Amino acid sequence: MKKGNQVLWIVVALVVLLGFGGCGAYNSMVSKQESATTALADVQATYQRRADLIPNLAKTVQAYAKHERETFEAVTKARAAVSQIKLDADNLTPEKLQQFQAAQGDLTQALSRLMVVAESYPELKASENFKSLQIQLEGTENRINEARQKYNLAVQDYNQDVRTFPNVIFAGVFGFERMAKFEAATGAEKAPELNFN
Repeated sequence: MKKGNQVLWIVVALVVLLGFGGCGAYNSMVSKQESATTALADVQATYQRRADLIPNLAKTVQAYAKHERETFEAVTKARAAVSQIKLDADNLTPEKLQQFQAAQGDLTQALSRLMVVAESYPELKASENFKSLQIQLEGTENRINEARQKYNLAVQDYNQDVRTFPNVIFAGVFGFERMAKFEAATGAEKAPELNFN
């Protein structure tokens, strides 16, 4: 009888320990996942800020460079493509993140072409409105980089939590999966070629 009670107490103690461990692991993963999804929302909000600045910047440049129609169309098209891609933190796959990054890269290239056009118009560069928009855009680009870094750190923390033992067991049981990080765009490792002709 006493041996049976001891075994029962050991089993009960193990179940209680496993329950507390599971609750702790679950709560930790939820907390870190929420931090990562909040960081993702911050990234999207920062990209949206850039998208919101673009029409004003394009209109300002267009007022001085009316014949640069192709450049304005490229900016408008790239901005529209970016607005079509929404990241869902609950269903974030590396492919969707890559598609989002590619659209943002296209917009960055279109903006670069717009800024090259602006360089050709000294009176535009002297415009206070253009200078203000340019400063806001530069600040936003810095915010985007910072937001992406914070997101990647939050995802790293979450992914480490999900993949370490014994959390990896609970992660599988509760359905916590690794999250994708932002990566450098393809070809970013190559320095751009400058042509001053």
